[in-house]
Amino acid sequence: MNETQRNLLGLTRDELAEFAESNGQPRYRGRQLFGWLYTRGATSFSQMTDLGKAFREQLAMGASVSGIALVAQRQSARDKTTKFLFALQDGLRIESVLIPPASAFQPGYDFPEDEQRRLTLCVSTQVGCPLDCKFCATGTVGYRRNLTAGEILDQFLQVRRVVKKKITNVVFMGMGEPLMNYDNVMKAVDIFSAGLGIGVRRITVSTAGWAENIRRMGEEGRKTKLALSLHSAVDATRTTLMPIAKKFSLKQLQNALEYYYRKTKQQVTYEHIFFDGVNDTEAEVQALIRFTRFIPCKINVIPFHSISFTGVGGEGANLSPSPRMSEMVERLRASNITVMVRSNSGEDIEGACGQLVAMDVKRRRVAGLG
Repeated sequence: MNETQRNLLGLTRDELAEFAESNGQPRYRGRQLFGWLYTRGATSFSQMTDLGKAFREQLAMGASVSGIALVAQRQSARDKTTKFLFALQDGLRIESVLIPPASAFQPGYDFPEDEQRRLTLCVSTQVGCPLDCKFCATGTVGYRRNLTAGEILDQFLQVRRVVKKKITNVVFMGMGEPLMNYDNVMKAVDIFSAGLGIGVRRITVSTAGWAENIRRMGEEGRKTKLALSLHSAVDATRTTLMPIAKKFSLKQLQNALEYYYRKTKQQVTYEHIFFDGVNDTEAEVQALIRFTRFIPCKINVIPFHSISFTGVGGEGANLSPSPRMSEMVERLRASNITVMVRSNSGEDIEGACGQLVAMDVKRRRVAGLG
């Protein structure tokens, strides 16, 4: 793609209609472009056979459908979770994870048949992340920039092309803080729903607690599912684990979540890792129980994937999974809180957020590749 070409990947149906009109075409041509780009997944204008030869030639001169490039993929021998490493056009790298239903939850729990048919893609929203959560590999590679809506959507398009299976769910839980890239994330959400067959109730946006944009989701009546990476309901502990807590306290989060629920009537999911000697005490679990009372919610308990391979220091170097996790889960359930326990999906392929990119960055630095 040269700099004068307009990249159409990431444009909405209305934007494509306006683009077509600006090029002397009827607006319905934009709707055709929308279908070719997203529903059919075309990678070139030559494939769009109902547009007319002259218009296709015009598009090839002044526009593009350029996207990200697949660099590597790794599949878990244990549970078939597959991780994808992508290169952006500026050379930066991101990752996505495809999670099959068998690896979604630990054995022994009874879930509806619908949940057993899920095929979920976890997508990234930023290159790196500025929030520096102490348990996350993404934070160790720093922050470079937000992804465009097209780069977010192309993760789905590329993976769908590779696996040739129907992806049923999308979760914004990969690299980055989605609510710091709000406009591009919500634009991608709208296109997922309108053009890629993923209903908003099958889309989950995860946040480390960017309270002002949780409120914005409420104001806009967003019906996507909302997940909050919580990890402690004690301000001091949460601040140690997640520096974002210095900007948005638990009280501010509570106010934002209450507003979001009042506007949307959507249940919130709390993501929680129990760390040994950090947030697995009686005082911590009591605080967590209190925090879950103010709106309908459930808790996803996530096993910890070590990030020691990154050479991280400070608090992150001392984190280890709690041997009391099962006890904590039973305490929560005894308080009538819905708790799901995630499996160690993709552990043998650096399946957790940012792990594959962090390892790739480390390898490239050692090799003198930047």
